[in-house]
This record gives sequence, C-alpha cells and structure tokens, in this order.
Amino acid sequence: MTPPAPEQVTRALSPVREALLRAARTDAEALLADADREAAAVLEHARAEARAILGAARREGEADGSDAARDLLVRARREARARTLAARRESFEEVRRQAAVRVRALRGNDGYAALREELERRARVLLGPAAEVSEHADGGVVARVPGRRVDLSLTALADRALDRMGGQVRSLWEP
Repeated sequence: MTPPAPEQVTRALSPVREALLRAARTDAEALLADADREAAAVLEHARAEARAILGAARREGEADGSDAARDLLVRARREARARTLAARRESFEEVRRQAAVRVRALRGNDGYAALREELERRARVLLGPAAEVSEHADGGVVARVPGRRVDLSLTALADRALDRMGGQVRSLWEP
C-alpha cells in the first residue's frame, strides 16, 4: 500500500487547522482587545501626567518642564509597547496551548485509529520499514531508528502547523 502524499495529509488536516485558526483568532482578538484597552489607559494616564507636569514646568521654567514631560511620555510609550508585545506573546502561547488541547481531543474521535495508522505509515516512509514506532502520550506516534527520531505526535504536528502558518497566526493580533 502506497502511503498518502503529503498533500493528502495536509488536506486531511485542513479542517483541524481551520478550526484551530478560528478558535485562535477569537481568543487572540479578546486578549488583544484587553491589551489595547490597557495600553490606551496607560497612555491616557501618561498624557494626563505629562500635561500636569508640563503645566507646572511652565510655571517653573519652560525648558525644564518640556524635558520632563517628553521623558515621561517616552517612558509611557515604551511601557505601552512592552505591554502590547507581552499581550501578543501571551496570545500566541494561548493559541498554541488551545491547539494542543484540541488536537489531543482527536484521540476520542472515531477517525483517530485511521489517523494513527496514517501517521505510523508516514513515520515508516520517513525512517524506513525497520523504524520502531510507538504511541505518544498526547496521541500520534514517535518513531526511531538508530541515530534518528521522528515526532508525529498530535501536539508536535499542531506546533508545526502553527509555525508554518506564522504570518497568518500573527495576523490575529495585528491591525
């Protein structure tokens, strides 16, 4: 029996990839909305402080007040940017975590046995018929031959799919 072509495996996993992307988009949008609100509040607070400092500085001297306000605004912008980047990082990690949870749930589906057989066939194509193939704790398989190892566990496949989708996943939290 000829193993299916990579395109067939990709096509078979397409609904899972699409469902993961939809769920990830929803989760990322919620996290980013929170981060945007928090960043806006930090910026508004910083601007208010900057305006207050600027007013006081005008009374004490134009040059000193200007520098202080500018420095405060620069710090506020840096802090807002750091928080935005942290929220994006958290969003991506949440997408990765949710993807892992969802692909592990495939073990309970009726089609899991066929998927596992397909992964085992793929492992043998990659490493040869003598490969030692074993079930991974998260579902899927891991295959070994001396000096080589192939991880076709469900979580590893989900991670690789997210990595290949790179730009698409980043588009979840970029305007």
